[in-house]
Amino acid sequence: MAQAVLLSDVENLGQRGEAVDVSPGYLRNYLVPRKLAQPATRASLEEAQRRRKQAEEDERHAVERAGETVALLSKTVLTINHRAGEDGKLFGSVTSKEIAEAIQAARGLKVDRKKIQLDDAIRETGTFMVEIEVAGGRTASVKTIVAPQD
Repeated sequence: MAQAVLLSDVENLGQRGEAVDVSPGYLRNYLVPRKLAQPATRASLEEAQRRRKQAEEDERHAVERAGETVALLSKTVLTINHRAGEDGKLFGSVTSKEIAEAIQAARGLKVDRKKIQLDDAIRETGTFMVEIEVAGGRTASVKTIVAPQD
C-alpha cells in the first residue's frame, strides 16, 4: 500500500489534508493525474498537518467573530422610513435588501440579503423582529421599526 495526502475531498476515500493508504496504481493512475492527491512524503505530511491546524484556528476565529456579530446585531434597532397611507399600509414594501442597507448604514456590517429571514416582505408600519443568519448557524434578532415617511 502507498500513502497519499489528499489535495481535495474524494468520495469514499477521505477529506482534504488526510493521509490515506491506497494502492500504488490507484495513486499513480487516478489520484495524481487528476490532482486529487500527492504521494505522502515527510514534507507533504507536515504541510498537511500545518494546513489542518490553520483551518482549525481559522474556524475558531470565525466562531468568535460570529458571536461578536450576533451580540452587535441583537443590540441594533433599525428605523426604516417608508411612504405609507393614513391606515399604516405601505406604498410598496420593506424588503430584505432595504434591511441589509439599513444595517450597513447603522453598524457598518455587510449582511447578505439572502441571510435575512423574512416570511413575506413588510407591508405595514410597526415594529418587527427580523431574524438574520450569521456564520456558524447562529441567528440574531434585529428590532426593525418601520415608520411612515414625513
